[in-house]
Amino acid sequence: FEAIKMSLVTLGNEEVAVKLVGGGVGPIVDSDVQLADSSSAVIIGFNMRPVTSARRMAEDKGVEVKTYSIIYELINEIKLSLEGMLRPEFSEEYIGRAEVKDIFAIPKVGTIAGSQVVEGKIAAGCKIRLLREGKIVFDGNMSSLKRFKDEAKEVKQGLECGIGLENFNDVKVGDIFEAYKIIEKKRTLESPTTTL
Repeated sequence: FEAIKMSLVTLGNEEVAVKLVGGGVGPIVDSDVQLADSSSAVIIGFNMRPVTSARRMAEDKGVEVKTYSIIYELINEIKLSLEGMLRPEFSEEYIGRAEVKDIFAIPKVGTIAGSQVVEGKIAAGCKIRLLREGKIVFDGNMSSLKRFKDEAKEVKQGLECGIGLENFNDVKVGDIFEAYKIIEKKRTLESPTTTL
């Protein structure tokens, strides 16, 4: 029991951790279920199953009972559960830039910026910033990306396109569009320092 307890309490970081509210040796009994219910906890059994009355009580109260016979599986599943609670990390991936060459006011649509892709590409669905003399004047979504009159999935370096911004029309010749994606990365916990 102590080896399992030590392995579980070493899991986590400053954001998520395992909190043990009880423990002992022997089968899972009614009092274990009552403690888990009052603590909003999960019951973990190692090479033990709940007695009949405890199993029924757990079902009635909606208390989750997990049982394991291999220590590695127990620790790994708890670690994966904790990792699922971690806030993901976000990073930005640069896609490309386009320079505004002309402005078109389209009735019922708004401003469309006739632009030339000067680096990388501009891709539909990516986030976009509008830069004016290096200063960000808009950061959000495109409402449209067109190549001539057709919707485009992407427009590569050297080609011209029309770019519309969502709820923003203050675009000027010489402005720069910077396209990027936000990448969400699932975080993981470091391996526990205690080994069995």
